[in-house]
Amino acid sequence: MTEHRTAWFAHDRFGMFVHFGLYSVAARHEWVMNYEEIGVEEYARYAEYFDPDLFDARAIARTAREAGARYVVLTTKHHEGFCLWDTATTAFSAPHSCGRDLVREFVDAVRAEGLRVGFYYSLLDWSHPDYTIDRHHPLRRHPHVAALNAARDMDRYRAYLHEQVRELLTSYGPVDYLFFDFTEHAEHEGLPGKAPEDWDAATLLALCRRLQPDMVVNDRLGIAADLVTPEQYQPVRPLERDGVPVLWEACQTINGSWGYHRDNLDAKSAGLLVRMLAGSVALGGNLLLNVGPTGRGEIAPRDAVLFAEVGEWTRRHGPAIYGAGPSRFTPPSGVVYTQRDRRLYVHLFDWPFQHLHLPGLASKVSFARLLWDGSEILFQEIRPDQEAFNMIPAGPAAGTLTLTLPVQRPPVALPVIELILREDA
Repeated sequence: MTEHRTAWFAHDRFGMFVHFGLYSVAARHEWVMNYEEIGVEEYARYAEYFDPDLFDARAIARTAREAGARYVVLTTKHHEGFCLWDTATTAFSAPHSCGRDLVREFVDAVRAEGLRVGFYYSLLDWSHPDYTIDRHHPLRRHPHVAALNAARDMDRYRAYLHEQVRELLTSYGPVDYLFFDFTEHAEHEGLPGKAPEDWDAATLLALCRRLQPDMVVNDRLGIAADLVTPEQYQPVRPLERDGVPVLWEACQTINGSWGYHRDNLDAKSAGLLVRMLAGSVALGGNLLLNVGPTGRGEIAPRDAVLFAEVGEWTRRHGPAIYGAGPSRFTPPSGVVYTQRDRRLYVHLFDWPFQHLHLPGLASKVSFARLLWDGSEILFQEIRPDQEAFNMIPAGPAAGTLTLTLPVQRPPVALPVIELILREDA
């Protein structure tokens, strides 16, 4: 049953994350309420000025598709507690602020582009009156935290949380992916975080399975689900549990901020982003690449350019990503491999001068070509009987496949060579 539910996820490999909320109006990071320790009443003023007149879900979905993403995940509610859908549980929502159900617009647009629908839902809620003040809460330094918490009731908050999840999973048709965020129970400065018991995680996951049995759910309820979600770092080896590989997804920002951050100009290059994508697939993982629309709801031009550049690469190199995964062959330094059946993809993080030596691939390859333009790459095989060649100082070892490359690097963010393996390889 698990494989049936997750097969599409393991195939599609690349998704777009969309972080949008009141923090987009503040434009100082999505944790601005936490970082600046802003109280609920003061923070709520952003709802008065929330006017996403340029939020065009169709344009966002089109940007995702053209970038090569196969699924899109929207923040239906972030830690601030503001809901983007038409919920009956609270008036702290987009329909009350701007008269629009942005989740409905998102779902319809994403489906129209042929992409899969993902919802992000924060288990934290800094605006709810019954959510107890913990290590991450904006009021964590309040002089009377204990007294404030004495008036709060996590039982009531749990009921609220479960009802919101029920709404999301029953109001918008099939949902492909639910990204919960997040459980962290370790204590810091005398205050705890939140444990799975705070959400009644087992019951909540059972609710998800009952309402959307084909939906993929991440691990951030604090209990095992369908996949693991490393954040803001790239694993250097496949992720395993008890020695068994697990499904995983690296979620990454363009510039270190999930929400729109007007003054943060530390954007990654398109070349780095596609290397992160290829590196994830090479280790059996996915990449969920984030964009934070502006306070008016559009993708900032600087981010749109990056996604377009990524799309130029995926348009030509998609075969090395979609349906691909780790290879049983070991790449040399400066190279990662992805593989799809008998096609081995050589991602060249470093472009060498003239020759690329691939140990262990002699007699295993029938054809080689650059993926960006389909042009043939000539090669020779260094076999054990070629003693004279092996006598060259520091020459390649026996069993090496040597490709002859053009001196000029192809004009793409990341060059990829497709090797077609022999049937007996």
